[in-house]
Amino acid sequence: MNQKGHKIKSVDPGSIAQELELEAGDYVLSIDGHELEDIFDYEYYINSPSILMVVRKANGEEWELEIENEYEDLGINFENGLMSEYRSCRNKCIFCFIDQMPPGMRDTLYFKDDDSRLSFLQGNYVTLTNMSDKDVERIIRFKLAPINISVHTTNPELRCKMLNNRFAGEALKKIDRLFEAKVPMNGQIVLCKGINDGEELERTISDLSRYLPYMESVSVVPVGLSKYRDGLFPLQPVTAEDAENTIDLIEKWQKILYEKHGTHFIHASDEFYILAGREVPEGDRYDGYIQLENGVGMLRLLDDEVEEALEGRADDEKKEVLSIATGLLAYPYIKKHVENICRKFPGREVQVFPIVNHFFGESITVAGLITGTDLKEQLKDKELGSRLLLPECMFRSGEEVFLDDVTRQELQNALQVQVDIVKSSGQELVEAILGQSGQKPASYEGYELKEIVYE
Repeated sequence: MNQKGHKIKSVDPGSIAQELELEAGDYVLSIDGHELEDIFDYEYYINSPSILMVVRKANGEEWELEIENEYEDLGINFENGLMSEYRSCRNKCIFCFIDQMPPGMRDTLYFKDDDSRLSFLQGNYVTLTNMSDKDVERIIRFKLAPINISVHTTNPELRCKMLNNRFAGEALKKIDRLFEAKVPMNGQIVLCKGINDGEELERTISDLSRYLPYMESVSVVPVGLSKYRDGLFPLQPVTAEDAENTIDLIEKWQKILYEKHGTHFIHASDEFYILAGREVPEGDRYDGYIQLENGVGMLRLLDDEVEEALEGRADDEKKEVLSIATGLLAYPYIKKHVENICRKFPGREVQVFPIVNHFFGESITVAGLITGTDLKEQLKDKELGSRLLLPECMFRSGEEVFLDDVTRQELQNALQVQVDIVKSSGQELVEAILGQSGQKPASYEGYELKEIVYE
């Protein structure tokens, strides 16, 4: 920062900050004598019934403010939501999806973050290679939780190779410190065929299970491979046989750990079950759906939510023709649910379109990486009815923009149809098809690609 302190972007109406005549352009310099490193310092020090805040006004005056806040939020919004620069990734992971992006996309999609603070703010997964001992101590002191950790393997030498960072194996020791401090954690393993699967996966599950109960869950997701891999590490796609073997191994450990600890702990993402042609597990096996954003249990939860949303509803005898577009992965499941809904509401005619991902490559089958360009090209000559429903995970968080910067309005204009954005829940799917939603969906981020949102 060029100036000392943290610049205020805005002040909430009716807040303590407004009563104190704080304004956009003022700088918060310190609280109770402590300079603030980032948002976590700020939140920690204001969590007191009485604080002394030093502020520099836009005209250069410095005010000392004695604040009685009764643990309320002060209503200050900072120019940078993190109150600090974002920490970029120091690794060169062999499976990194950002390295597989085509040129010409928006800058934020190329930023590789590995910032532990975003684990708490946005649910991002971090490798721990960017964390200092001070960072660990702050997590413990501020009681921040849970921290989401990209583990991938507990074999130190293999982790160094997978992350292309000679410190990646040593960084695993930070898990020990977090465990000793009883900090809740979640883990993630991106499975790469012939590298960290099989015996290596079994070793990783065994090692991580020793951190129970504070390591609360671990997800295993198959590596995503786009068509933009020239010059990158030669990875192979996960096959149906690989998926079968991985599920068998995970379900073996689920039984062991459930008997011993009362939790299934290790979970395969839905994509493994689809690849293997198996039914996804029953809802109880997901331990409360801790790993939804990694695609773990989304299909089972959707089943249960649609069934619950339809229960007790009677046909309203309304008629409408509409359409839904989704990725190849979810297509058969969405189609099944649509058919069940239409059986109960025969006046609705809904066509479900599976979208092939030409933009990133046909091996990418998740809905969250479908672009506006592919939607336009593949739906331009189709009968779409009065509305086209799209899952919210296709859009940038909080906005109506696809990954390729095509906007919802541009898609509507191109297809000459109303585009409705649907939150990824069974309740919302049912209500959207019946035309009863009317609510703007809450912010949701697809698990396939996390993007830094600058505030």
